[in-house]
Amino acid sequence: MTEAEEQMVLVDETDTALGTAGKFETHREGRLHRAFSVIVWDRGGRLLLQKRSIGKYHSGGLWTNACCGHPRPGETAADGAARRLQEEMGFVCPLTGLGTIQYRAELDNGMTEHELVHVFRGVYDGAISPNPEEAEGYQWVSLEALRGDIASSPQRYSAWLKQYMAAEWPMALALPDA
Repeated sequence: MTEAEEQMVLVDETDTALGTAGKFETHREGRLHRAFSVIVWDRGGRLLLQKRSIGKYHSGGLWTNACCGHPRPGETAADGAARRLQEEMGFVCPLTGLGTIQYRAELDNGMTEHELVHVFRGVYDGAISPNPEEAEGYQWVSLEALRGDIASSPQRYSAWLKQYMAAEWPMALALPDA
């Protein structure tokens, strides 16, 4: 199945599944769909960012959180998050659900993200091996440095990461335990 043929789970505002639609169609029409996002910290309190591959169908070359994606029909958001973390960044770690956030953002290439996002937190200190089709790089940053860079250069970051930072709770809850 090609990326364009992947099916997205369409939802209402309470996360009740309404059916499925193709990935590109869903993003072109800006339909509300289920998604997940993984925020990973190291034990030193640094946040893992990935630089999206320039070849992605939207938001290519932008910095964002460790990984994000869409659960497949019949797959839980937690299982999808674990799957994509391995596929995108080449590692697994225990993930804890933090809650959901909804946002809508106009993107490049005529795409619109309108997502109900299940946010997960992980703590990891091992090797990272990004899939070059997904991520062209990664870095560990402090939350303070990220806030400052988003304020001065917002164009460098994905729409959803800026939404998470503005909402504050996903980042605050995701901080590693002291």
